[in-house]
Amino acid sequence: MNIIKTMFFLIFIPGPLLFWAPYKIALLSPIGQFNLGQLRYAALLPWPAGTVILLWSCWEFTFRGRGTPAPIDPPKVIVGEGLYRFVRNPMYLGALLILLGHILWFQSLRLLIYAAALTAAFHLFVVFYEEPVLRRKFGDSYEDYCRR
Repeated sequence: MNIIKTMFFLIFIPGPLLFWAPYKIALLSPIGQFNLGQLRYAALLPWPAGTVILLWSCWEFTFRGRGTPAPIDPPKVIVGEGLYRFVRNPMYLGALLILLGHILWFQSLRLLIYAAALTAAFHLFVVFYEEPVLRRKFGDSYEDYCRR
């Protein structure tokens, strides 16, 4: 059942934020575009890398954490393996790599501003919601994870 919830999460949260909105922002207004020439094809690196990181971190939450990436149904156990062993928030890292790919491909300053705003929103969500919730829920286990 968690896999279905995770799929819904991916479709309705990262889907619009990382694919639909950037596409609309880039195509609705060519104003604010810049020309990278052939460097535009560098987008072919962060797009798949970000997608793999995002999906892998969701897999970790679903199967190792026995929950979902959605805040309304979070993992039941702390996830400190896989990508979470190296990066505390790989899901956000994957999302930002996907956005970097969009910025490079569409060569859009508006997308750069969108990515900066989304980065700020991610940071505020982590600091003011996720971290306090994790500290309350997992206590010393979370503190140990943070020290690693």
